[in-house]
Amino acid sequence: MKFISWNVNGIRACVQKGFMDFFQEADADIFCIQETKMQEGQLTLDTPGYHQYWNYAVKKGYSGTAVFTKEEPVSVKYGIGIEEHDQEGRVITLEFPEYYFVTVYTPNSQSELARLPYRMQWEEDFLAYLKKLEEKKPVVFCGDLNVAHKEIDLKNPKTNRKNAGFTDEERQKFTELLEAGFIDTFRYFYPEKEGIYSWWSYRFSARAKNAGWRIDYFCVSECLKDRLKDAEILTDVMGSDHCPVVLEIE
Repeated sequence: MKFISWNVNGIRACVQKGFMDFFQEADADIFCIQETKMQEGQLTLDTPGYHQYWNYAVKKGYSGTAVFTKEEPVSVKYGIGIEEHDQEGRVITLEFPEYYFVTVYTPNSQSELARLPYRMQWEEDFLAYLKKLEEKKPVVFCGDLNVAHKEIDLKNPKTNRKNAGFTDEERQKFTELLEAGFIDTFRYFYPEKEGIYSWWSYRFSARAKNAGWRIDYFCVSECLKDRLKDAEILTDVMGSDHCPVVLEIE
């Protein structure tokens, strides 16, 4: 099976930049997007052969997630069941007979780390949510996690040490997630690979210089390790300030 995740940074803009061409060509079993930045009724995507599920933020033009899946899920849940967290359309969970599939758009800690305390609470609650799912069946989760875990995961670690997405606190939460029994699939296959990123700032020609960050992930329950086939980051795909990430699993 092939899964794809992409922070499109506004699906309406991304559609103008070739989103549907990539979607059709990719032919993923499950394709999910984050940061849709739209409300219901603002865009209709024609995706024959796929079931669509959208979670919209209450605030207009902000956040939001969607999942397109060939196989119809047993059940679908929006959010994680905590009202404080569920206003921004950040999580969709699909239940299949053998596993749960979760897409997430993790809150950004923002400039001057204005939202870091909220982010820390989110991290704890989201991990607890994943572990609760895992009591029933294995979990595959993906999305823009808004953290570069190690220095290898961004171009300029020294100058970004206290910036949102690379604070010690955020990195520690990701370490705790892995210690709780999840696998960062890209690093599982490519533990030492440098210079592969999934997000570049629109400023300072960052993408042309490959001054990026790896902040988009596919993570899976430890028990799925032997079924992993490959993980990719499609750095050549344009249309957003992020690029798609891929997981292939048996």
